Amino acid sequence: MATPTTNKLDILHSYRHLMRAGLRAVCFSKPSRYIIRDVLRDGFRDKKAVFEKEKVERTVLFLEMAQRAGFEHKLLKNLTRVSWERRVKHKGNLFKGGMGWLAVLATGRQMEQRKKRIDTDIDGTEFEHFDRTLDMLNQTAGLCLRI
Repeated sequence: MATPTTNKLDILHSYRHLMRAGLRAVCFSKPSRYIIRDVLRDGFRDKKAVFEKEKVERTVLFLEMAQRAGFEHKLLKNLTRVSWERRVKHKGNLFKGGMGWLAVLATGRQMEQRKKRIDTDIDGTEFEHFDRTLDMLNQTAGLCLRI
């Protein structure tokens, strides 16, 4: 994540500011706080990522605005929900309680039928449009939101 002109202290401060603003924006709610934590960890551990201080500052400002009810809050809520669903789909059981939202909606045979239908219809492409939309939002607003 570091470039030759940035020092480790700037990266550390950016991580802390993003974490603090993200946790406040989701009101420390479960599972959103775990999603924020995991996304930040993955982003800062990524060897290909480039540290851009201006984008980080804009993202912190966005997260601070998301603390209040409004468009930013709804957007962040949807981002964490989609990230949660993506992780449940790929990793299976995240908590001891079940598979996520699908486990609450259907059980037994209904669950198997629903899973077959979802797997055959949109398997592998369900998040493409969402990812492209998020990339365009990041480009136009100068943010560094990730999923």
